[in-house]
Amino acid sequence: MIPVTSFAGKTVAVFGLGGSGLASCHALKAGGADVVAADDNAENVAKAAQAGFITADLRNVSWANFAALVLAPGVPLTHPVPHWSVLKAREAGVEVIGDIELFCRERRRHAPNAPFVAITGTNGKSTTTALIAHLTKVAGYDTQMGGNIGTAIMSLEPPRMGRVHVIEMSSYQIDLTPSLDPSVGILLNVSEDHIDRHGTIEHYAAVKERLVAGVQAGGTSIVGVDDGYCRDVADRLERSGKNVVRISVRNPLASGIYVEHGNIVRASGGARSEVAVLGGIGSLRGLHNAQNAACAAAAALAMGISQEVLQNGLRSFPGLAHRMEQVGRRGNVLFVNDSKGTNADATAHALSSFADIFWIAGGKPKAGGITSLTGYFPRIRKAYLIGEAAQEFSGTLGTVPHEISQTLDVAVEHAARDAEASGLADAVVLLSPACASFDQYRNFEIRGAKFRELVQALPGVKPVV
Repeated sequence: MIPVTSFAGKTVAVFGLGGSGLASCHALKAGGADVVAADDNAENVAKAAQAGFITADLRNVSWANFAALVLAPGVPLTHPVPHWSVLKAREAGVEVIGDIELFCRERRRHAPNAPFVAITGTNGKSTTTALIAHLTKVAGYDTQMGGNIGTAIMSLEPPRMGRVHVIEMSSYQIDLTPSLDPSVGILLNVSEDHIDRHGTIEHYAAVKERLVAGVQAGGTSIVGVDDGYCRDVADRLERSGKNVVRISVRNPLASGIYVEHGNIVRASGGARSEVAVLGGIGSLRGLHNAQNAACAAAAALAMGISQEVLQNGLRSFPGLAHRMEQVGRRGNVLFVNDSKGTNADATAHALSSFADIFWIAGGKPKAGGITSLTGYFPRIRKAYLIGEAAQEFSGTLGTVPHEISQTLDVAVEHAARDAEASGLADAVVLLSPACASFDQYRNFEIRGAKFRELVQALPGVKPVV
Protein backbone atom coordinates (compact mmCIF):
# COMPACT_ATOMS: atom_id res chain seq x y z
CA MET A 1 0.00 0.00 0.00
CA ILE A 2 1.06 3.61 -0.62
CA PRO A 3 0.02 5.82 2.34
CA VAL A 4 -1.28 9.18 1.09
CA THR A 5 0.49 11.67 3.32
CA SER A 6 -0.40 14.68 1.15
CA PHE A 7 -3.91 14.75 2.65
CA ALA A 8 -2.93 14.08 6.28
CA GLY A 9 -5.32 15.82 8.67
CA LYS A 10 -7.79 16.63 5.88
CA THR A 11 -11.13 15.15 4.87
CA VAL A 12 -11.42 13.53 1.45
CA ALA A 13 -14.55 12.25 -0.30
CA VAL A 14 -14.14 9.07 -2.34
CA PHE A 15 -16.83 8.20 -4.88
CA GLY A 16 -16.83 4.82 -6.61
CA LEU A 17 -15.95 2.00 -4.26
CA GLY A 18 -14.79 -0.76 -6.56
CA GLY A 19 -11.22 -2.06 -6.38
CA SER A 20 -9.39 1.21 -6.99
CA GLY A 21 -11.82 3.27 -4.91
CA LEU A 22 -11.56 1.05 -1.86
CA ALA A 23 -7.76 0.92 -2.23
CA SER A 24 -7.76 4.73 -2.25
CA CYS A 25 -9.80 4.77 0.95
CA HIS A 26 -7.26 2.54 2.69
CA ALA A 27 -4.30 4.56 1.37
CA LEU A 28 -5.80 7.89 2.43
CA LYS A 29 -6.60 6.55 5.90
CA ALA A 30 -3.09 5.09 6.25
CA GLY A 31 -1.66 8.52 5.44
CA GLY A 32 -3.71 10.29 8.10
CA ALA A 33 -6.73 11.55 6.13
CA ASP A 34 -10.36 11.29 7.15
CA VAL A 35 -12.36 9.51 4.45
CA VAL A 36 -16.03 9.78 3.54
CA ALA A 37 -16.89 6.97 1.12
CA ALA A 38 -19.82 6.90 -1.30
CA ASP A 39 -21.18 5.01 -4.27
CA ASP A 40 -24.43 4.70 -6.21
CA ASN A 41 -24.24 0.95 -5.56
CA ALA A 42 -25.54 0.01 -2.09
CA GLU A 43 -23.46 -3.21 -1.99
CA ASN A 44 -20.24 -1.25 -2.51
CA VAL A 45 -21.22 1.18 0.23
CA ALA A 46 -21.86 -1.74 2.57
CA LYS A 47 -18.41 -3.20 1.83
CA ALA A 48 -16.76 0.13 2.63
CA ALA A 49 -18.70 0.39 5.87
CA GLN A 50 -17.66 -3.16 6.81
CA ALA A 51 -14.04 -2.11 6.18
CA GLY A 52 -14.46 0.60 8.80
CA PHE A 53 -14.99 3.70 6.65
CA ILE A 54 -17.53 6.45 7.21
CA THR A 55 -20.07 6.32 4.39
CA ALA A 56 -22.59 8.94 3.34
CA ASP A 57 -24.85 10.10 0.53
CA LEU A 58 -22.75 12.99 -0.76
CA ARG A 59 -25.91 14.75 -1.93
CA ASN A 60 -26.90 15.29 1.69
CA VAL A 61 -23.67 16.46 3.32
CA SER A 62 -21.78 19.73 3.46
CA TRP A 63 -18.84 19.91 1.07
CA ALA A 64 -17.22 22.79 2.94
CA ASN A 65 -14.61 20.60 4.65
CA PHE A 66 -13.69 18.32 1.75
CA ALA A 67 -10.14 18.85 0.48
CA ALA A 68 -10.75 16.74 -2.63
CA LEU A 69 -13.09 14.31 -4.35
CA VAL A 70 -11.28 11.13 -5.42
CA LEU A 71 -13.37 9.77 -8.29
CA ALA A 72 -13.27 6.24 -9.69
CA PRO A 73 -12.33 6.23 -13.40
CA GLY A 74 -15.57 4.52 -14.38
CA VAL A 75 -17.62 7.53 -13.20
CA PRO A 76 -18.27 10.16 -15.94
CA LEU A 77 -16.20 13.31 -15.49
CA THR A 78 -17.33 15.27 -18.55
CA HIS A 79 -19.41 13.21 -21.01
CA PRO A 80 -22.15 12.38 -21.71
CA VAL A 81 -22.80 14.57 -18.66
CA PRO A 82 -20.73 14.98 -15.50
CA HIS A 83 -21.78 12.71 -12.66
CA TRP A 84 -23.76 14.49 -9.93
CA SER A 85 -20.84 14.11 -7.50
CA VAL A 86 -18.61 15.99 -9.95
CA LEU A 87 -21.17 18.80 -10.19
CA LYS A 88 -21.34 18.96 -6.38
CA ALA A 89 -17.55 19.19 -6.15
CA ARG A 90 -17.34 21.93 -8.77
CA GLU A 91 -20.08 23.91 -7.06
CA ALA A 92 -18.13 23.73 -3.79
CA GLY A 93 -14.76 24.51 -5.42
CA VAL A 94 -13.39 21.05 -4.52
CA GLU A 95 -10.78 19.51 -6.83
CA VAL A 96 -11.73 16.24 -8.57
CA ILE A 97 -8.86 13.76 -8.93
CA GLY A 98 -8.22 10.04 -9.28
CA ASP A 99 -6.07 7.44 -7.55
CA ILE A 100 -3.11 7.90 -9.94
CA GLU A 101 -3.03 11.58 -9.01
CA LEU A 102 -2.63 10.47 -5.37
CA PHE A 103 0.34 8.34 -6.48
CA CYS A 104 1.93 11.22 -8.41
CA ARG A 105 1.74 13.51 -5.39
CA GLU A 106 3.30 10.91 -3.10
CA ARG A 107 6.08 10.24 -5.59
CA ARG A 108 6.92 13.93 -5.85
CA ARG A 109 6.95 14.22 -2.05
CA HIS A 110 9.07 11.20 -1.24
CA ALA A 111 10.96 9.94 -4.33
CA PRO A 112 10.65 12.39 -7.25
CA ASN A 113 13.38 10.67 -9.24
CA ALA A 114 12.05 7.13 -8.80
CA PRO A 115 11.38 5.58 -12.22
CA PHE A 116 7.74 5.84 -13.27
CA VAL A 117 6.68 4.50 -16.67
CA ALA A 118 3.14 5.34 -17.81
CA ILE A 119 1.54 3.77 -20.88
CA THR A 120 -1.57 4.68 -22.84
CA GLY A 121 -3.04 4.20 -26.31
CA THR A 122 -6.23 2.92 -27.88
CA ASN A 123 -4.78 -0.56 -28.48
CA GLY A 124 -1.90 -2.54 -27.02
CA LYS A 125 -1.70 -0.89 -23.59
CA SER A 126 -1.86 -4.06 -21.53
CA THR A 127 0.65 -6.04 -23.58
CA THR A 128 3.11 -3.14 -23.63
CA THR A 129 2.71 -2.58 -19.90
CA ALA A 130 3.25 -6.26 -19.12
CA LEU A 131 6.24 -6.41 -21.47
CA ILE A 132 7.93 -3.37 -19.91
CA ALA A 133 7.34 -4.80 -16.45
CA HIS A 134 8.89 -8.07 -17.61
CA LEU A 135 11.92 -6.27 -19.09
CA THR A 136 12.53 -4.26 -15.92
CA LYS A 137 12.31 -7.40 -13.80
CA VAL A 138 14.84 -9.13 -16.06
CA ALA A 139 17.04 -6.03 -15.64
CA GLY A 140 16.93 -6.43 -11.86
CA TYR A 141 14.46 -3.71 -10.89
CA ASP A 142 11.97 -4.10 -8.06
CA THR A 143 8.99 -3.78 -10.43
CA GLN A 144 5.49 -2.69 -9.45
CA MET A 145 2.86 -3.08 -12.19
CA GLY A 146 -0.70 -1.82 -12.00
CA GLY A 147 -3.24 0.80 -12.92
CA ASN A 148 -5.67 -0.09 -15.68
CA ILE A 149 -4.06 -3.52 -16.09
CA GLY A 150 -5.60 -4.86 -12.91
CA THR A 151 -3.93 -3.94 -9.62
CA ALA A 152 -5.05 -0.61 -8.17
CA ILE A 153 -2.03 1.70 -8.04
CA MET A 154 -2.49 2.55 -4.35
CA SER A 155 -2.24 -1.17 -3.52
CA LEU A 156 1.33 -1.26 -4.85
CA GLU A 157 4.49 -0.63 -2.85
CA PRO A 158 5.53 3.05 -2.41
CA PRO A 159 7.90 4.79 -4.86
CA ARG A 160 11.63 4.68 -4.04
CA MET A 161 14.89 4.62 -5.97
CA GLY A 162 15.57 1.20 -7.47
CA ARG A 163 11.84 0.47 -7.66
CA VAL A 164 10.02 1.14 -10.94
CA HIS A 165 6.28 1.65 -11.27
CA VAL A 166 4.94 0.51 -14.64
CA ILE A 167 1.41 1.83 -14.93
CA GLU A 168 -1.18 1.33 -17.64
CA MET A 169 -3.52 4.31 -17.95
CA SER A 170 -6.87 4.63 -19.68
CA SER A 171 -8.10 7.97 -20.96
CA TYR A 172 -10.47 8.09 -17.96
CA GLN A 173 -7.53 7.81 -15.57
CA ILE A 174 -5.50 10.45 -17.41
CA ASP A 175 -8.46 12.82 -17.18
CA LEU A 176 -8.33 12.47 -13.38
CA THR A 177 -4.55 13.00 -13.09
CA PRO A 178 -3.89 16.73 -13.68
CA SER A 179 -0.26 16.61 -12.50
CA LEU A 180 0.72 13.40 -14.30
CA ASP A 181 4.54 13.45 -14.61
CA PRO A 182 6.08 10.08 -15.49
CA SER A 183 9.80 9.74 -16.12
CA VAL A 184 8.92 7.76 -19.27
CA GLY A 185 5.58 8.27 -21.00
CA ILE A 186 4.30 6.14 -23.89
CA LEU A 187 1.49 6.93 -26.33
CA LEU A 188 1.10 3.89 -28.57
CA ASN A 189 -1.65 4.95 -30.95
CA VAL A 190 -4.98 6.76 -31.19
CA SER A 191 -8.08 5.57 -33.04
CA GLU A 192 -11.76 6.21 -32.43
CA ASP A 193 -12.86 4.83 -29.07
CA HIS A 194 -14.77 5.88 -25.93
CA ILE A 195 -16.44 8.78 -27.75
CA ASP A 196 -19.40 8.41 -25.39
CA ARG A 197 -17.09 9.48 -22.55
CA HIS A 198 -15.10 12.17 -24.40
CA GLY A 199 -17.56 13.69 -26.85
CA THR A 200 -15.26 13.79 -29.89
CA ILE A 201 -12.21 11.96 -31.21
CA GLU A 202 -10.30 15.24 -30.92
CA HIS A 203 -11.01 15.50 -27.19
CA TYR A 204 -10.17 11.82 -26.70
CA ALA A 205 -6.83 12.33 -28.49
CA ALA A 206 -6.12 15.48 -26.46
CA VAL A 207 -6.62 13.56 -23.22
CA LYS A 208 -4.23 10.84 -24.38
CA GLU A 209 -1.67 13.49 -25.30
CA ARG A 210 -1.53 14.74 -21.70
CA LEU A 211 0.33 11.62 -20.63
CA VAL A 212 3.34 12.23 -22.87
CA ALA A 213 3.10 16.02 -22.58
CA GLY A 214 3.43 15.75 -18.80
CA VAL A 215 6.71 13.79 -18.78
CA GLN A 216 9.01 15.33 -16.18
CA ALA A 217 12.09 17.34 -17.11
CA GLY A 218 14.86 15.04 -18.33
CA GLY A 219 12.38 12.26 -19.08
CA THR A 220 11.41 10.60 -22.34
CA SER A 221 8.17 10.84 -24.35
CA ILE A 222 7.70 7.80 -26.62
CA VAL A 223 5.09 8.19 -29.36
CA GLY A 224 3.94 5.74 -32.02
CA VAL A 225 3.69 7.77 -35.22
CA ASP A 226 1.80 5.39 -37.50
CA ASP A 227 -1.44 7.36 -37.16
CA GLY A 228 -2.09 11.03 -37.88
CA TYR A 229 -3.16 11.99 -34.37
CA CYS A 230 0.05 10.71 -32.85
CA ARG A 231 2.26 12.21 -35.55
CA ASP A 232 0.79 15.61 -34.65
CA VAL A 233 1.37 14.90 -30.95
CA ALA A 234 5.04 14.05 -31.55
CA ASP A 235 5.55 17.24 -33.54
CA ARG A 236 3.95 19.39 -30.83
CA LEU A 237 6.01 17.76 -28.09
CA GLU A 238 9.22 18.29 -30.00
CA ARG A 239 8.42 21.95 -30.58
CA SER A 240 7.80 22.33 -26.84
CA GLY A 241 11.30 21.02 -26.08
CA LYS A 242 10.43 17.48 -24.95
CA ASN A 243 12.79 14.57 -25.56
CA VAL A 244 10.68 12.63 -28.09
CA VAL A 245 11.34 9.11 -29.40
CA ARG A 246 9.17 8.33 -32.41
CA ILE A 247 8.16 4.71 -33.08
CA SER A 248 7.04 3.19 -36.39
CA VAL A 249 6.35 -0.33 -37.58
CA ARG A 250 5.32 0.80 -41.07
CA ASN A 251 8.13 3.08 -42.25
CA PRO A 252 11.84 3.63 -41.53
CA LEU A 253 12.52 6.79 -39.53
CA ALA A 254 15.35 9.29 -39.87
CA SER A 255 15.33 9.60 -36.09
CA GLY A 256 13.62 7.21 -33.70
CA ILE A 257 12.98 3.48 -33.42
CA TYR A 258 11.33 1.40 -36.13
CA VAL A 259 10.77 -2.24 -37.04
CA GLU A 260 12.13 -3.60 -40.33
CA HIS A 261 12.32 -7.25 -41.43
CA GLY A 262 11.65 -8.45 -37.88
CA ASN A 263 14.36 -6.28 -36.32
CA ILE A 264 14.01 -3.31 -33.97
CA VAL A 265 16.24 -0.57 -35.38
CA ARG A 266 17.35 2.70 -33.80
CA ALA A 267 18.14 5.68 -36.07
CA SER A 268 19.88 8.85 -34.98
CA GLY A 269 21.99 11.46 -36.75
CA GLY A 270 22.15 9.46 -39.96
CA ALA A 271 23.35 6.29 -38.19
CA ARG A 272 21.28 3.13 -37.83
CA SER A 273 21.84 0.19 -35.50
CA GLU A 274 19.95 -2.99 -34.68
CA VAL A 275 18.56 -2.92 -31.15
CA ALA A 276 16.87 -6.34 -30.95
CA VAL A 277 15.45 -9.19 -33.03
CA LEU A 278 11.73 -10.02 -32.89
CA GLY A 279 11.72 -12.89 -35.38
CA GLY A 280 10.78 -16.21 -33.85
CA ILE A 281 9.27 -14.76 -30.64
CA GLY A 282 5.84 -16.39 -30.62
CA SER A 283 4.38 -14.18 -27.90
CA LEU A 284 5.11 -11.08 -30.00
CA ARG A 285 3.74 -12.13 -33.39
CA GLY A 286 2.04 -9.60 -35.65
CA LEU A 287 2.46 -5.96 -36.58
CA HIS A 288 0.50 -4.81 -33.52
CA ASN A 289 2.88 -6.66 -31.20
CA ALA A 290 5.85 -5.28 -33.12
CA GLN A 291 4.64 -1.80 -32.16
CA ASN A 292 4.19 -2.89 -28.54
CA ALA A 293 7.70 -4.37 -28.50
CA ALA A 294 9.31 -1.35 -30.16
CA CYS A 295 7.73 1.02 -27.63
CA ALA A 296 8.76 -1.26 -24.76
CA ALA A 297 12.30 -1.40 -26.15
CA ALA A 298 12.41 2.40 -26.33
CA ALA A 299 11.34 2.57 -22.67
CA ALA A 300 13.97 0.03 -21.64
CA LEU A 301 16.72 1.92 -23.48
CA ALA A 302 15.57 5.20 -21.91
CA MET A 303 16.01 3.56 -18.50
CA GLY A 304 19.53 2.44 -19.35
CA ILE A 305 18.75 -1.24 -19.83
CA SER A 306 21.38 -2.91 -22.04
CA GLN A 307 20.58 -4.37 -25.45
CA GLU A 308 21.61 -7.83 -24.24
CA VAL A 309 19.16 -7.72 -21.33
CA LEU A 310 16.51 -6.27 -23.64
CA GLN A 311 16.91 -9.12 -26.13
CA ASN A 312 16.79 -11.75 -23.39
CA GLY A 313 13.69 -10.12 -21.93
CA LEU A 314 11.89 -10.04 -25.26
CA ARG A 315 12.67 -13.71 -25.88
CA SER A 316 11.44 -14.78 -22.43
CA PHE A 317 8.22 -12.72 -22.44
CA PRO A 318 5.33 -15.18 -21.97
CA GLY A 319 2.64 -12.83 -23.30
CA LEU A 320 -0.70 -12.07 -21.69
CA ALA A 321 -3.49 -14.56 -21.17
CA HIS A 322 -6.18 -14.43 -23.87
CA ARG A 323 -4.11 -12.18 -26.15
CA MET A 324 -2.44 -14.34 -28.82
CA GLU A 325 -1.64 -16.78 -26.00
CA GLN A 326 0.05 -19.96 -27.19
CA VAL A 327 -1.69 -22.61 -25.12
CA GLY A 328 -0.33 -25.81 -26.66
CA ARG A 329 1.08 -27.67 -29.64
CA ARG A 330 0.40 -31.10 -31.12
CA GLY A 331 2.72 -32.06 -33.89
CA ASN A 332 2.64 -29.24 -36.44
CA VAL A 333 -0.53 -27.70 -34.97
CA LEU A 334 -0.29 -24.65 -32.72
CA PHE A 335 -3.28 -23.69 -30.55
CA VAL A 336 -3.68 -19.95 -29.89
CA ASN A 337 -6.08 -18.32 -27.42
CA ASP A 338 -7.03 -14.82 -28.56
CA SER A 339 -10.31 -14.63 -26.66
CA LYS A 340 -9.62 -10.90 -26.12
CA GLY A 341 -10.42 -10.51 -29.84
CA THR A 342 -13.92 -9.27 -29.06
CA ASN A 343 -14.42 -7.28 -32.27
CA ALA A 344 -13.35 -7.47 -35.91
CA ASP A 345 -10.54 -4.92 -35.53
CA ALA A 346 -8.92 -6.95 -32.75
CA THR A 347 -9.34 -10.21 -34.65
CA ALA A 348 -7.70 -8.66 -37.72
CA HIS A 349 -4.42 -8.49 -35.76
CA ALA A 350 -4.63 -12.23 -35.04
CA LEU A 351 -5.61 -13.27 -38.56
CA SER A 352 -2.77 -11.19 -40.02
CA SER A 353 -0.24 -13.08 -37.87
CA PHE A 354 -0.73 -16.57 -39.36
CA ALA A 355 -1.07 -18.14 -42.80
CA ASP A 356 -2.91 -21.47 -42.35
CA ILE A 357 -5.71 -20.86 -39.88
CA PHE A 358 -8.44 -23.11 -38.51
CA TRP A 359 -10.48 -20.26 -37.07
CA ILE A 360 -12.94 -20.49 -34.18
CA ALA A 361 -15.20 -17.44 -34.23
CA GLY A 362 -18.55 -16.26 -32.98
CA GLY A 363 -20.42 -15.29 -29.85
CA LYS A 364 -22.56 -12.23 -29.30
CA PRO A 365 -22.10 -10.25 -32.53
CA LYS A 366 -21.15 -6.60 -32.76
CA ALA A 367 -22.16 -4.03 -35.37
CA GLY A 368 -20.56 -4.74 -38.72
CA GLY A 369 -19.86 -8.38 -37.94
CA ILE A 370 -16.80 -9.69 -39.80
CA THR A 371 -17.32 -7.94 -43.15
CA SER A 372 -14.13 -5.91 -42.58
CA LEU A 373 -12.11 -9.15 -42.39
CA THR A 374 -12.70 -10.35 -45.95
CA GLY A 375 -9.11 -9.50 -46.90
CA TYR A 376 -7.92 -12.16 -44.47
CA PHE A 377 -10.28 -14.92 -45.67
CA PRO A 378 -7.60 -16.49 -47.96
CA ARG A 379 -5.63 -17.31 -44.80
CA ILE A 380 -8.52 -19.34 -43.37
CA ARG A 381 -8.45 -23.05 -44.17
CA LYS A 382 -11.72 -23.59 -42.33
CA ALA A 383 -13.87 -21.69 -39.81
CA TYR A 384 -15.80 -23.13 -36.88
CA LEU A 385 -18.69 -20.88 -35.87
CA ILE A 386 -20.19 -20.72 -32.39
CA GLY A 387 -22.85 -18.78 -30.54
CA GLU A 388 -25.43 -16.25 -31.70
CA ALA A 389 -23.27 -14.97 -34.56
CA ALA A 390 -22.89 -18.35 -36.28
CA GLN A 391 -25.56 -17.87 -38.97
CA GLU A 392 -24.55 -14.27 -39.70
CA PHE A 393 -20.87 -15.17 -39.97
CA SER A 394 -21.73 -18.14 -42.18
CA GLY A 395 -23.37 -15.78 -44.66
CA THR A 396 -20.36 -13.45 -44.65
CA LEU A 397 -17.84 -16.26 -45.12
CA GLY A 398 -19.65 -17.47 -48.22
CA THR A 399 -17.40 -19.95 -50.04
CA VAL A 400 -14.77 -20.06 -47.29
CA PRO A 401 -14.96 -23.61 -45.86
CA HIS A 402 -16.80 -23.49 -42.54
CA GLU A 403 -19.15 -25.32 -40.23
CA ILE A 404 -21.58 -24.23 -37.58
CA SER A 405 -20.19 -25.90 -34.47
CA GLN A 406 -22.48 -24.01 -32.07
CA THR A 407 -20.35 -24.63 -28.97
CA LEU A 408 -16.68 -24.20 -28.15
CA ASP A 409 -16.06 -27.81 -27.20
CA VAL A 410 -17.29 -29.06 -30.58
CA ALA A 411 -15.32 -26.34 -32.40
CA VAL A 412 -12.06 -27.24 -30.63
CA GLU A 413 -12.51 -30.96 -31.29
CA HIS A 414 -13.27 -30.49 -34.99
CA ALA A 415 -10.64 -27.80 -35.59
CA ALA A 416 -7.93 -29.91 -33.95
CA ARG A 417 -8.92 -32.94 -36.03
CA ASP A 418 -8.97 -31.00 -39.31
CA ALA A 419 -5.75 -29.10 -38.64
CA GLU A 420 -3.88 -32.30 -37.92
CA ALA A 421 -5.33 -34.03 -40.98
CA SER A 422 -4.36 -31.10 -43.23
CA GLY A 423 -0.68 -32.00 -43.14
CA LEU A 424 0.20 -28.29 -43.20
CA ALA A 425 3.62 -27.46 -41.74
CA ASP A 426 2.35 -24.57 -39.60
CA ALA A 427 -1.35 -25.10 -39.00
CA VAL A 428 -2.91 -22.91 -36.32
CA VAL A 429 -6.14 -23.46 -34.41
CA LEU A 430 -7.04 -19.91 -33.49
CA LEU A 431 -9.75 -18.77 -31.11
CA SER A 432 -10.28 -15.11 -32.01
CA PRO A 433 -14.06 -14.72 -31.86
CA ALA A 434 -14.59 -11.17 -33.23
CA CYS A 435 -17.51 -11.15 -30.79
CA ALA A 436 -18.42 -10.49 -27.19
CA SER A 437 -18.70 -13.61 -25.06
CA PHE A 438 -21.95 -12.78 -23.30
CA ASP A 439 -24.19 -15.25 -25.12
CA GLN A 440 -22.34 -18.28 -23.69
CA TYR A 441 -19.72 -16.96 -21.21
CA ARG A 442 -19.73 -14.22 -18.57
CA ASN A 443 -16.59 -12.60 -19.98
CA PHE A 444 -13.76 -13.16 -22.46
CA GLU A 445 -11.46 -14.46 -19.70
CA ILE A 446 -13.80 -17.34 -18.88
CA ARG A 447 -14.20 -18.10 -22.59
CA GLY A 448 -10.42 -18.14 -23.05
CA ALA A 449 -9.87 -20.28 -19.98
CA LYS A 450 -12.39 -22.81 -21.32
CA PHE A 451 -10.55 -22.93 -24.67
CA ARG A 452 -7.24 -23.49 -22.87
CA GLU A 453 -8.80 -26.29 -20.79
CA LEU A 454 -10.28 -27.99 -23.86
CA VAL A 455 -7.00 -27.79 -25.78
CA GLN A 456 -4.89 -29.09 -22.92
CA ALA A 457 -7.28 -32.04 -22.54
CA LEU A 458 -6.65 -33.15 -26.13
CA PRO A 459 -4.42 -36.26 -26.38
CA GLY A 460 -0.81 -35.46 -27.19
CA VAL A 461 -0.96 -31.68 -26.67
CA LYS A 462 2.20 -30.26 -25.12
CA PRO A 463 2.76 -26.80 -23.62
CA VAL A 464 4.60 -24.26 -25.72
CA VAL A 465 8.04 -23.50 -24.29
